[in-house]
Amino acid sequence: MSAFHPACCSPFDSQWPLPQALPGARLVACLFQPDMLMAEDFLRCGIEAPASIQRSVAKRQAEFLAGRLCAREAMRGLGGPAVVPALGEDRAPQWPTGFSGSITHGKGWAAAVVAQKSDWRGLGLDVEQLLTETRAERLAGEILTPAELQRLRPGQTALQVTLTFSLKESLFKALYPLVGKRFYFEDAELLDWQSDGTARLRLLCDLSDDWCRGVELEAQFATFDEYLLSLVAVSARPGL
Repeated sequence: MSAFHPACCSPFDSQWPLPQALPGARLVACLFQPDMLMAEDFLRCGIEAPASIQRSVAKRQAEFLAGRLCAREAMRGLGGPAVVPALGEDRAPQWPTGFSGSITHGKGWAAAVVAQKSDWRGLGLDVEQLLTETRAERLAGEILTPAELQRLRPGQTALQVTLTFSLKESLFKALYPLVGKRFYFEDAELLDWQSDGTARLRLLCDLSDDWCRGVELEAQFATFDEYLLSLVAVSARPGL
């Protein structure tokens, strides 16, 4: 594994930022600055950029590099192979055999969470910039189901719309590798969320025999600076 760390990325942060730690999982984050990305950074980091990334703008290249560096560091911290997950044809990260994980990036912030599949079968991590009240009110009808719109809390529109969007992104990332089927915002609903960072989701469609309409999942989230980070984790062991 290359020991080179690019100037466009801050040192790794391995502190768990969410309210409930996942036993056996490792989350690594860093800040990144696209304007400090150098042409040789991918090569010096030992990371191969897919053709689509090579053709993209500096912001996309920097967030891809930062996310993959976090993923590799998280794998290394678990004692796994120091490899970077490839970009699959479906654009999802391809994790090494025996591991599950998720990568996310927002404006200047990237992170990856990784675990052994024997602990966590599916992981979905998503970061979003907190919406303004005005933008949240404009987007609410596109992101929220009719039932979710009815459950909007007064004065919490920005947080709740951002949270719903992020949790459904995390839900998709956690379940897609398990079911191999795409689903959308209207196919799940946020049932409840608490100020302690816990939340509950319910599927509104049938994805597989195990993941069908009515199945509920626990989730968690945290806010920091202008970001909201959410996580959905599917345990491989009852009670974990």
